[in-house]
Amino acid sequence: MEDYKLGTKVSVVTMILNIILAIFKLIAGIFGKSSAMIADAVHTVSDVFTTIVVIIGLKISSKGEDKEHPYGHERLEAVCAKIISVALLLVGFMIGYKSAVRLYTGNITTPGKIALWAAAVSIIFKEGMYWYTIITARKIRSIAMEGDAWHHRSDALSSVGTFLGILGARYGYTFMDPLAGIIVSILIIKVGVDLYIRAVKELIDSSADKETLDKINNSVISIDGVKAIKNLKTRIFGNKIYVDIEICVDERLSVREGHDIAELVHCSVENEINTVKHCMVHIEPFTG
Repeated sequence: MEDYKLGTKVSVVTMILNIILAIFKLIAGIFGKSSAMIADAVHTVSDVFTTIVVIIGLKISSKGEDKEHPYGHERLEAVCAKIISVALLLVGFMIGYKSAVRLYTGNITTPGKIALWAAAVSIIFKEGMYWYTIITARKIRSIAMEGDAWHHRSDALSSVGTFLGILGARYGYTFMDPLAGIIVSILIIKVGVDLYIRAVKELIDSSADKETLDKINNSVISIDGVKAIKNLKTRIFGNKIYVDIEICVDERLSVREGHDIAELVHCSVENEINTVKHCMVHIEPFTG
């Protein structure tokens, strides 16, 4: 619940900033006669949409287990991340298409100075919002929120392209405005594809990373009575991990003694590795 509150707080702050920034960029684009800046404003509006998706995802995924969902709702975060990745892809293709059309037709005007200043302000704000969001996303292990952070950075990159394009256009190189838009669109599409792949991996029971597996192994093998680890399986479930482990104990132990060792393993893994939601322990006889 604390993760949900922290994530929601960050998301609400960035959403308010995005609304203000989008209005500012739209006005600057209209008065500065810069279609690149107007497209940049639309990109910022899409950030508002993805942040709303993140808030909904955090709310649902923070719910506990129920009758229909005995393993919880964490995996819905990956679903939200897929929605965000699709939004990034659509924005990337839209910016790239419009920029390519303008470059091909030569329908390019020289933007005003206000559009240049708006792009500079956008770069600073959006990069700041990226770091503000990504730090919290990594802290609470939220892939949806991390996707939202990259959406902020993609907007910052878009603004960098817009800035260079407007600057070049004001110096007579009018083709730079749409060309920068095409380059930025490619970067945005790449981020969208990468995020989509990560979200899919979380939905198909991917294993935890090697560092986490090593921590589990070291934690279990150090417990008195555990002779060996026969099998260890992990699966990522949203921002949590499920662990299934088979340990070998002396075959001469009683059921109660074997159970006590298994309980120690269960508690050790869940307490020492805070990303583990549940650890299932199975006992096998060790024959030496």
